[in-house]
Amino acid sequence: MKRAVVLLSGGLDSATVLAIARAEGFACHALSVDYGQRHDAELAAAARVAAALGAAEHRTAKLDLSMFGGSALTDRTIDVPTGGVKPGEIPVTYVPARNTIFLSLALAYAETRGAEAIFFGANAVDYSGYPDCRPEYMQAFERLANLATKAGVEGRPMRVVTPLISLTKAEIIRQGVALGVDYGLTVSCYQADPEGRACGACDACRLRRAGFLAAGVPDPTRYYAPPAG
Repeated sequence: MKRAVVLLSGGLDSATVLAIARAEGFACHALSVDYGQRHDAELAAAARVAAALGAAEHRTAKLDLSMFGGSALTDRTIDVPTGGVKPGEIPVTYVPARNTIFLSLALAYAETRGAEAIFFGANAVDYSGYPDCRPEYMQAFERLANLATKAGVEGRPMRVVTPLISLTKAEIIRQGVALGVDYGLTVSCYQADPEGRACGACDACRLRRAGFLAAGVPDPTRYYAPPAG
């Protein structure tokens, strides 16, 4: 069976990507990253999703990006914004170089498993404006992957697959529902409590809630505060 590494955060998008990769016939090696994020309830969600969607393997890499700070997701002295994202502004929830680090870990994992693809839930439509979610970045990393690895040099190219890159959140949700994803298992909130309940006010919560509304799908998210708006 063909193999893929799937970056699995435990959120809505990555759960959908895992379901897509499985539907395409890949044996999926799911990779989560414990990077010192304040919303670490997503890691328990990732384990639930990996089991529910039949990942062949699920591993969690541990590193501590909080040592650098610079983001509301890794520095608890910086408040998570709850007023929405301003157009053209990269929000303080951006974690410097996060996707480059994650994709590099996935690349190493993929080489050891003989995988031919890395599936990643990057999205450039309904997202927060992060520069490392753009299609041109994903294309650049794929080129790097095939320059920098033994597999690439020996003629076994690696693909970086981003099936959600041009979809709206509603389209992502509809596709996931069609593939049997239980979104009640997922956690998207930037400041989820230890039980995985959402704040309802951060940008991730706003995008998720608007997506379910636009998709016409009941929102299974559990909140510890009334949703904003």
